[in-house]
Amino acid sequence: MSVAYAATTTSIEEAPLAADRPVAGLADELVDHRFKALPPDAEGLTVGALAAERRSLFTGGFTTPVLALSAESVEHNLALLETYAERHGLAFAPHGKTSMSPQLFDRQLAHGAWGITAAVPHQARVYRAYGIRRIFLANELVDAAALRWLAGELDADPEFRFICYVDSVRGVELMDEALRAAGASRPVDVVVELGAGEGARTGVRTEAECAAVADAVAATGTLRLVGVAGYEGEVPDASGERVREWLHRLVALAVDLDRAGRFAATAAEGIVISAGGSAWFDAVADVFADIPDLSAPVLKLLRSGAYVSHDDGHYRHLTPFNRVPEEGALQPAFRLWAQVVSRPCAEQAFLNAGKRDAAYDLDLPQAQVVRSGRDGTVRPATGITVSGLSDQHTWLRTEPDAELEVGDWVGMGLSHPCTSFDKWQLIPLVEADGTVTDYIRTFF
Repeated sequence: MSVAYAATTTSIEEAPLAADRPVAGLADELVDHRFKALPPDAEGLTVGALAAERRSLFTGGFTTPVLALSAESVEHNLALLETYAERHGLAFAPHGKTSMSPQLFDRQLAHGAWGITAAVPHQARVYRAYGIRRIFLANELVDAAALRWLAGELDADPEFRFICYVDSVRGVELMDEALRAAGASRPVDVVVELGAGEGARTGVRTEAECAAVADAVAATGTLRLVGVAGYEGEVPDASGERVREWLHRLVALAVDLDRAGRFAATAAEGIVISAGGSAWFDAVADVFADIPDLSAPVLKLLRSGAYVSHDDGHYRHLTPFNRVPEEGALQPAFRLWAQVVSRPCAEQAFLNAGKRDAAYDLDLPQAQVVRSGRDGTVRPATGITVSGLSDQHTWLRTEPDAELEVGDWVGMGLSHPCTSFDKWQLIPLVEADGTVTDYIRTFF
């Protein structure tokens, strides 16, 4: 794996990414009632033993509703972002909050990721439990209990690298107090978060305030300023022009802080400049390509996470690959299968999946295909539209000539990966012919 730094700088030796690859132990977990949709006759088998049976999703005893993840699409998406990051000289720390799956983290690291991004302490604890040695926490961290845990992790593992945001003097004070009380022996690396504008989410609003936060960090012995970061997806009324303007501001902030000697202690690891959600990473690549020489190598860190599964709604419309099709295309990997349990009239039908099973915060699921309950043949879901969700039912609106009957399975595409993964603890990884090859464990 190669770590991307600014092209004009020298390379820096990298540390191992994960310790002992403990994800293998997930195969020893027992299959039981905790896991939705798994075959009842698999009760008591280990996950690994069930995977080795290579059952069919459709005839292998799975109950509906069942969420499936396409093995081919996941592999395609992992390879595409690896290639994209290498082509543009970016390091990559995909946001793990999307899947919260150590197996997928392991695959992302194998496909060149620098580390994994987190949002809250619980996620970082999961990452550490599965051996992740580089964590970028794209959020402020002022919880004393979490900082006490972090200090212990840093002290116990000299190869563990952790970076988080700071955006206020008070936040710096709280971190310093907690780390001193914990007796931390290693400083915590922090980056100043630049807010994306007035009315945006977290982050310092002005460059003067950024300097004040940097001064506060320098006054502690428990924190070390290693760079700047932010999230361009929060730019108000985001457009390519507005996002690039903010990214240029972020780079200029790094230049100013470097000229002021704020990163003097970071020469061994490099200066971090980080941005990049799943909607504007093309703009990040463009602007980061022109980062000037600084006093130390620059780690240009992209954090997009939704790519691993992509989707059939929100990110299908927002993906930067729509703007740069010559660079490839992501593939939606999720399909939720549910069964027709009621067909009360020609214009209406109901499936046995609902809000407990499908993402619905951004868009409703999309009916894509129908698998006949009589003979297993698959046909397009012509004339069938998802019109609403109850807790445990999908409402379908059907045209009078729509071919659909009780017992049929309907395959639906989903929108928003983050709220699809979080509803399932064990997700079948399925090949194109329906063969289940593995089960993806999540920890939400």
